[in-house]
Amino acid sequence: MGHQDIWKMLIVAMCLALLGCLQAQEFKGHVSIILLGATGDLAKKYLWQGLFQLYLDEAGKGHSFSFHGAALTAPQQGQKLMDKALESLSCPKDLAPSHCDELKAQFLQLSQYRQLRTAEDYQTLNKDIETQVQQDGLWEAGRIFYFSVPPFAYADIARNINSSCRPHPGAWLRVVLEKPFGHDHLSAQQLASELGSFFQEEEMYRVDHYLGKQAVAQILPFRDQNRKALDGLWNRHHVERVEIIMKETVDAEGRASFYEEYGVIRDTLQNHLTEILTLVAMELPHNISNSAAVLQHKLQAFQALRGLQKSSAVLGQYQAYSGQVRQELQKPDSFQSLTPTFAGVLVHIDNLRWEGVPFILVSGKALDERVGYVRILFKNQAYCTQSERHWASGRSQCLPQQIVFYIGHGELGHPAILVSQNLFKPYLPTQSWEEVQDQPGLRLFGRPLSDYYAYRPVREQDAYSTLLSHIFHCRKESFITTENLLASWVFWTPLLESLALEAPRLYPGGVESGHLLDFEFSGGQLAFSQPLEVLLPELGSVPKPSDFQVLRAQYRESPLITAWPEELISKLASDIEVTAEQSVRRFGKFHLALSGGSSPIALFQQLATGHYSFPWAHTHLWLVDERCVPLSDPESNFQGLQTHLLQHVRVPYYNIHPMPVHLHQRLCAEEDQGAQTYASEISALVANSSFDLVLLGMGTDGHTASLFPQSPTGLDGDQLVVLTESPLRPHQRMSLSLPLINRAKKVAVLVMGRTKREITMLVSRVGHEPKKWPISGVLPLSGQLVWYMDYEAFLG
Repeated sequence: MGHQDIWKMLIVAMCLALLGCLQAQEFKGHVSIILLGATGDLAKKYLWQGLFQLYLDEAGKGHSFSFHGAALTAPQQGQKLMDKALESLSCPKDLAPSHCDELKAQFLQLSQYRQLRTAEDYQTLNKDIETQVQQDGLWEAGRIFYFSVPPFAYADIARNINSSCRPHPGAWLRVVLEKPFGHDHLSAQQLASELGSFFQEEEMYRVDHYLGKQAVAQILPFRDQNRKALDGLWNRHHVERVEIIMKETVDAEGRASFYEEYGVIRDTLQNHLTEILTLVAMELPHNISNSAAVLQHKLQAFQALRGLQKSSAVLGQYQAYSGQVRQELQKPDSFQSLTPTFAGVLVHIDNLRWEGVPFILVSGKALDERVGYVRILFKNQAYCTQSERHWASGRSQCLPQQIVFYIGHGELGHPAILVSQNLFKPYLPTQSWEEVQDQPGLRLFGRPLSDYYAYRPVREQDAYSTLLSHIFHCRKESFITTENLLASWVFWTPLLESLALEAPRLYPGGVESGHLLDFEFSGGQLAFSQPLEVLLPELGSVPKPSDFQVLRAQYRESPLITAWPEELISKLASDIEVTAEQSVRRFGKFHLALSGGSSPIALFQQLATGHYSFPWAHTHLWLVDERCVPLSDPESNFQGLQTHLLQHVRVPYYNIHPMPVHLHQRLCAEEDQGAQTYASEISALVANSSFDLVLLGMGTDGHTASLFPQSPTGLDGDQLVVLTESPLRPHQRMSLSLPLINRAKKVAVLVMGRTKREITMLVSRVGHEPKKWPISGVLPLSGQLVWYMDYEAFLG
């Protein structure tokens, strides 16, 4: 071994020591664990038992411990409440009762209550820990602060720990945080920023207790230990779909205040179910014991998630919920909540492994059963010539092929891993997992238990015990990093905002709900299987947006089509498809020029998911305008087109024509002649430089494409493509000129949203004044102009 290698090893060892991330038992020092919120529900139900289990696992391995229960309650009352919580501590069944009593007595002796309210209280705690360590002749290994308190209290506690209660240099600090971690992306960012001003990233452990559940914690080890069998199967060619389900029979009674603020998506889908999704979908690191690699691969899975639309979700609310809210929050009798208590969401992952595979996330309260599972259903690519009665039981290739991580409850009643016998016999570590005995008559996912290789944990352990052990041993992969948390909120926030005013479907709850919540999916869209008006005829008289027909009228002496947004986009997409088919029939190709911005996004998604006969192979895609930024920049119009359309359809790459705004490592430099290059490309490929269809928008100032008021560039003359200046950043733009736009065979102008109402009114009255309002100059010389406006833009 060379000197360089030795130095590398030393540096790695020093870094690990400094971060406090060597396995805790190697320090053999004193560990203080401070449970904040020690008299609360979570502490009583799970955390004291988890800490006791940690003590059982680690006692006698060289550490000494002290456990401090802390709350705002005065000392005498607090001690009484804590003693009550500690009475119910239990030992594993395989521990002799006498030994259990002995260990329990030791644990109680090491546990004391203290009031933590002021900065002085934290200073006193710090002094007491230091004194105890010195008196006992120990040295301090580290401190764990468990925040079992509401998030609004985090900042004050964090400030006090940071200023008065950090251990001395050389000892580690770990702070454990319970969800909710914010309400949306912005609030999560603010909370993360606040905590980041007091703690280092490696000191924070955000708990998602589902990651401690045994079947969930086994997903990565299972994938790792069965790589050989799974390598060829774990992909879009073999997986039909993935279901991640968490059903509850309880309702929100007693928790209406929390539920009104958060709802089912924030409560379970944004965290528990999304975390599970990443464990299934992420690329497997070479070494799953490497926390940093696992977290990095999880982040990459987040970044590959396709953005959600309103149509990606279906929402429900059990009928008694609004009454519970009225009662618990003293709301008036007329109050009706829009908070969903049930959600089904369809997620797609845009990478080579999972392209096209639906991931179905479902969670709800007041449902017919309590169960949680992750089900990977494989495509059945076999045909059995013999009839089913001759199939070998459980092993026929024609039976369903699936792997299920059964989280718990349900008919099975315990965590389990199930693998169809016609798939492969899995490996699981025998010291922790054992085969399940067959239970005649029990059917799971359509098949008897005997059809599966079925395994259950040798010793069941609650999630918090598992996670507290991981915190103690510094296993960061079981927790949520700031980066991964924010990536999850980036994914969920747009959907939550788009659904904020949606009325969920009411359901009676339990088995009475019948098929009311069944849903179907097609492309990227979800819809309830049975229309509501069929199920609840008494609601049939209430008008819905879809009852309003698409209206046809005139605007600026050209045809106007107006409708609710979804119908409008659907109509525009259909019209584009008709135009495309006509052009391809007549000329063999279709030249389409598309605007950027936010309005066309819904159109791109509609074309991507709902128009499978669109002649993409014969379509040339051009840009109407572009911001002078690199094409990979999120602000680039081409990037928007790529994200929402191109990656979902099959357009030959040589038919895609981005604007050349980035040449010679410069952006829109006149001397690089990008505008002239694009004009030449159009002249060479588009007959008479006449696009078959140009899609435009209209800005609140009357601009269209990147042709702006009070700026003469591109409004007349011979130039086909021009460089322009926008009043908004990024200021530099490239745009098709007005004369080129007006050569098109058809121009469609899409105008959506209430913010466009004022300019719509104004432009309806003005004449041909492109210098003041460039949109007023759009009038194809021999083609057709059609306006597409939603009701808010047209009527306000």
